[in-house]
Amino acid sequence: MIDYTEGSAIRDTKAPEGPIEERWDTRKFKARLVNPANKRKLNVIVVGTGLAGGSAAATLGELGYNVKSFCYQDSPRRAHSIAAQGGINAAKNYRGDGDSIYRLFYDTVKGGDFRARESNVYRLAQVSVNIIDQAVAQGVPFAREYGGLLDTRSFGGAQVSRTFYARGQTGQQLLLGAYQALERQIAAGTVEMFTRHEMLELIMFDGRARGIIVRDMVTGEIERHLADAVVLATGGYGNVFFLSTNAKGCNTTAIWRAHEKGAYFANPCYTQIHPTCIPVSGEYQSKLTLMSESLRNDGRVWVPLAKGDTRAPGDIPEEERDYYLERIYPSFGNLVPRDIASRAAKNVCDEGRGVGPGGLGVYLDFADAIKRLGRDAVEKKYGNLFEMYERITGENPYDVPMRIYPAVHYTMGGLWVDYDLQSSIPGLFVIGEANFSDHGANRLGASALMQGLADGYFVLPTTLGDYLADGPFGEVDDQVVAEAEIAVRKKIDRLLSVNGERTPDSFHRELGKIMWDYCGMERTDESLRKALELIPSLREEFWRNVKVSGTAEELNQVLEKAGRVADFFDLAELMCLDALVRTESCGGHFRAESQDADGEALRDDENFAYVAAWERTPDGPVLHKEALEYDYVKMSQRSYK
Repeated sequence: MIDYTEGSAIRDTKAPEGPIEERWDTRKFKARLVNPANKRKLNVIVVGTGLAGGSAAATLGELGYNVKSFCYQDSPRRAHSIAAQGGINAAKNYRGDGDSIYRLFYDTVKGGDFRARESNVYRLAQVSVNIIDQAVAQGVPFAREYGGLLDTRSFGGAQVSRTFYARGQTGQQLLLGAYQALERQIAAGTVEMFTRHEMLELIMFDGRARGIIVRDMVTGEIERHLADAVVLATGGYGNVFFLSTNAKGCNTTAIWRAHEKGAYFANPCYTQIHPTCIPVSGEYQSKLTLMSESLRNDGRVWVPLAKGDTRAPGDIPEEERDYYLERIYPSFGNLVPRDIASRAAKNVCDEGRGVGPGGLGVYLDFADAIKRLGRDAVEKKYGNLFEMYERITGENPYDVPMRIYPAVHYTMGGLWVDYDLQSSIPGLFVIGEANFSDHGANRLGASALMQGLADGYFVLPTTLGDYLADGPFGEVDDQVVAEAEIAVRKKIDRLLSVNGERTPDSFHRELGKIMWDYCGMERTDESLRKALELIPSLREEFWRNVKVSGTAEELNQVLEKAGRVADFFDLAELMCLDALVRTESCGGHFRAESQDADGEALRDDENFAYVAAWERTPDGPVLHKEALEYDYVKMSQRSYK
């Protein structure tokens, strides 16, 4: 185990006092403004073009700032936000079913197992209603009822229908809305776009974030870009597990560079395992595929009652089926939060009642929905998802139940930020999944799109202006920039010079298996200590035996992968340390030693009601604790029964 020390406590000093309903309005009013003429003198870098980064760059450009936008894809619209399927939450209460801003706030805090800040979550719920108006004005084709009103459906952890959707491609449609807003600003000259560029270093000067070093992924050229503020919107780090629902390019490099420069990393052990994914089918796989949580609106989850029952699902009569979520959690049924549904699936599979190859799967059955609604209605709701499932598995879900199993999907941890979304480094702002701010220990379904667009369209443009009111911040010392560039070149040269015998992918796969086996759905003191032995050993072999072919002066995907895997090693170590220190169970972090009589996560509020903010120092990790205080929601043991 790596040693760590406990540092001084920290707190969010930017969140206003007063009634929670008024805090965001108070912050907006007190935030200093920048007049239009001065905005033209200020430069902002935004890294990432997903829902958070794309909406932020577009909005900042619209406000008049000079924006540089970076992505490693060949187009901003290829950001991983495009893969989001099910929907986006908003407290519009169009159904009149009892929803409200407070209920969305409460559901989110409870869903996160009381490990998120009240102020941030309430603001998210408030802003959610504006997001839908913004998206509709952009022309996002949300599903509508027969009369033309926007339709909604239910997602896990809620008993109301607050999720707006565009069939099974909501992320794509919302991203295209942000993309067209971004392209408008590119055409207007307020945003300069850099595609196929990867951030490899953060430039610091005079205690502030002042720029980035990037590599042109086509030519290999190393470039310097300076600004008055840097915004990271680079997504989550789920690919540390190798097999996940994330796009293969998703990585931790940008936020890890910031962490190395002094940005605190908060709650790295909080990772979300999504319950409805297509099961692993073989050792050859390089990623997994998500089946939207929206399917649990109409699909029923079940396994055979008897162990080792290998009959075809259609041959198993109703009385010999266990609809275990409906049995264990009658109030929420199949719409319990993701962490609970995932552990329940693992439990029945561990009992020997799983289905499919290796017994690692459960059924998601639409027979009742097709009988009740008709095939045409089911197809209108989920047609593209059913088609995708059939293309991957060769099975028609209209005729036989889907087989699903939990897989890594989202990370609630990320860089620590205050109420203004500013990290512990002045001038470095972090938005979307790259920060830790809103979801606690478990994110509710359809809340990622909500947070990304809330941060980018509405929160950051206000809070960043308050910081930039002190700018411009003057010239950056050339020597400092040169040193940052040299550090990047040295790491690239080091990777190329090893000339070993194993590919970066082989190391990544092995690291991912260690993380899944020892720091996955269930963690123990023994498993985490084992991981903390294996990771340094594998990292040492990586730097001794990795094979990076090609050169740095060309398109070189092997080099790209090697750099990302090197960062995953360091991150994995911190994740396991964080999980080891947090001996309670909460949300997606399940310690086998901390569970109640029913096998549910058992929190320890007396000792762990805090945000774990890790600082990287030459002497090892330092843990800073931010106490979580609840004035509007009472901390209690979660129950969805």
